[in-house]
Amino acid sequence: MKKIFLLTSFILIVASACNRDFDQPNPNNPTIASFWKSEGDAVKGINAVYSTFHRSAALYSRFLFYHGMLRSDEGYGSGGDITLNNVMSFNQTNYNEGLTAGTWQNLFIGVFRANQVLAYVPAIEMDEALKNRILGEAKFLRGLFYFNLVLYYGRPPIILSPSAPTDRPSNATNAEAWAQVERDLTEAAPALPLRYTGDDLGRATRGAAMGLLGKAYLQQNKYQEAVNALAWFITGEGKGLYTLVANYQDNFMASTENNSESVFEIQFRFNPNENTDDDVDETRINNTGTSIAQFYAPRGVGFSDGGARRWLVGEFEKENTALGTRDPRLAATLLFDSTDVRGPQFTMVYGQTFASRYGTSGGESSAVWFRKQLNDNEAGRTEEGFRSPNNHRLLRYADILLMYAEALNGTGQTAQAYTYVDMVRVRAGLRPLNRAAGWNQAQFLGQIKHERITELTGEGWRFADLQRWGELGPQLAVRDPEFTNFVKGRNEWYPIPQSDIDLNPNLTQNPGY
Repeated sequence: MKKIFLLTSFILIVASACNRDFDQPNPNNPTIASFWKSEGDAVKGINAVYSTFHRSAALYSRFLFYHGMLRSDEGYGSGGDITLNNVMSFNQTNYNEGLTAGTWQNLFIGVFRANQVLAYVPAIEMDEALKNRILGEAKFLRGLFYFNLVLYYGRPPIILSPSAPTDRPSNATNAEAWAQVERDLTEAAPALPLRYTGDDLGRATRGAAMGLLGKAYLQQNKYQEAVNALAWFITGEGKGLYTLVANYQDNFMASTENNSESVFEIQFRFNPNENTDDDVDETRINNTGTSIAQFYAPRGVGFSDGGARRWLVGEFEKENTALGTRDPRLAATLLFDSTDVRGPQFTMVYGQTFASRYGTSGGESSAVWFRKQLNDNEAGRTEEGFRSPNNHRLLRYADILLMYAEALNGTGQTAQAYTYVDMVRVRAGLRPLNRAAGWNQAQFLGQIKHERITELTGEGWRFADLQRWGELGPQLAVRDPEFTNFVKGRNEWYPIPQSDIDLNPNLTQNPGY
């Protein structure tokens, strides 16, 4: 049912590093004037915007997991990729490095594709309801691209029409960039349906727009605005539309995708015949899977380039379930010597025990890996690969509930916030919070911070959480030694690619670089 993969090379001619006149039209490609004519063209156009998610390693196929997880205190560069390890430990010296420059460039490719849809689809004679939906999808997707740009780069230029080679946009301020995210998502929501079926499953819904809007407000500590947006799920039109699934691990398996807890997920599909990640090359077969499993999987199965910090295990073990057992989310979240509570002799790692693979002392016996992106729960699987079909659940209802509780607490409505944390806890088998404790705002926020670790570790939101709470800094070195190198006022954002600054005199570098 994952069919949003109809790729179209006409959408974007990406400038490559060769000696040619970039203003000279390619006679082999359709022109803008000759293309945007029919309803089918509009559908192909919006499909190409979705395709940006996995058109290279730079976005949701791999790098955005690095940015959100390895750059935070929950993970680190654990393999032989020295460039990755340096960037994730705040030792970046090359501002054109693909890990950061590639993400910047591909996010702007997504912006450009969305801008084309928004510029040319309105003039097409077609079904008006479908037209409005496509325009809403484009605004949602542009809002998501800009969400990542402002989160990781702070001061991106705002580009709202198809780019031309002569454009020289200036940096937006951080506030201006967030305002654009808010505007796109606010305008997208009413144009989007509540749900899809069949081949359209996985497209942006109204709930996806409202959820990301609430997250954008919360990220800026705009608590009342976040409450207003997220209330859509609690008391508004979206009430009852989403539910927590009974089995927590169903949120991370390819066999249980697009379930009732999913607010928006990045769609992936296994394509055994793929031979390129370049979705504008129609002479080859595009990879519609994700490669993150190959890079996160334990050594001997994958590359083990991204590891999890062991302090996370202790966070899960702070509290047992109401039945006195271990929090079941630990085993679903992390692969380590005691993913099976009985220990390394019983913990299975792709068909072998942990003990037989890594021993019980020294070496990698204490290693911890993120599990949510892996496919080790599939019977008989002994290795990963570059074409994982496992969707990435970008927004889950559990996250919505925790964000709503945090926003309520931020507005002084702490007493009303307990209910939504308890929903997440009870699903995991934990007891409800003790309301008689009478926590103040700071104490309740401290509990929220714990709950977001046990519920959302390994889903790419940890760096955003730390940034929002103002907790990024060298003090985190006590549990992640890489933060020894963190410089406040500098490393909250990545550097803007120097190549872009060299080409555009109106762009300025981020502070400290």
